[in-house]
Amino acid sequence: MRNSQRKHLHNRSIESRVRRLQRNCRDLMAAGKKDEAAKALRDAASALDKAVKSGVVHKTTANRKKSRLTLALNRVK
Repeated sequence: MRNSQRKHLHNRSIESRVRRLQRNCRDLMAAGKKDEAAKALRDAASALDKAVKSGVVHKTTANRKKSRLTLALNRVK
């Protein structure tokens, strides 16, 4: 397998994991489960930071997504 193909597959798996964790967090917020959503937010933020570290996601993009998720969590009653 070509190096670029292997990196592409690895990056896709990281992006997929980040998207899944963000979706899970938003779904919990929509259901009104604030405590569980807070834990999911920590997981999503950690995954975003790891994606930045490996160069899959840009630093400002990750910060923006974490900020928007945090604002959404604070709006949940």
